[in-house]
Amino acid sequence: MTLKPLALLPDPILRAKSDPIERVDEDVRKLADDMLETMYDAPGIGLAAIQVGIPRRMLVIDCSKEEEEDAPLVFINPQIVASSDDRSAYEEGCLSIPDYYAEVERPAYVTVDYLDREGKQRQIEAEGLLATCLQHEIDHLNGVLFIDHISRLKQNMVIKKFTKLAKSRGGTRI
Repeated sequence: MTLKPLALLPDPILRAKSDPIERVDEDVRKLADDMLETMYDAPGIGLAAIQVGIPRRMLVIDCSKEEEEDAPLVFINPQIVASSDDRSAYEEGCLSIPDYYAEVERPAYVTVDYLDREGKQRQIEAEGLLATCLQHEIDHLNGVLFIDHISRLKQNMVIKKFTKLAKSRGGTRI
């Protein structure tokens, strides 16, 4: 497995729309493993392929608590097929926007169709943190960041801060 460099705001790749994965093969499974290793190393609970510079519709999630055994999930070509009218709010963060958190309101329940790491068609009904994480990561696949769900003023402040940081660092990847 290989750690992948993370794309950081304002890297334009984070605004790209990801392409569907045509075939689940050994390369796709290796990418999933690399993404999981990168996510755990960061540390985070979700990571979309676009965040490691690969515009493909795949994400990985592990919402297990620290004291629990790892429970990695791989979602290939995920699509939200239903969501509730009920809303819930969580304080969200993002590996591509390090050390910035904001409360975001999203549907409380979602149903997602996807392919698993073996290429089998699956469906999951999610609520709570898993529902929020799925929506956050699927947003990434569509070029949407969690800061797009906060006020324009806060969003502009975050973008300005990270643009300044990227200039001082000399790039938008770590």
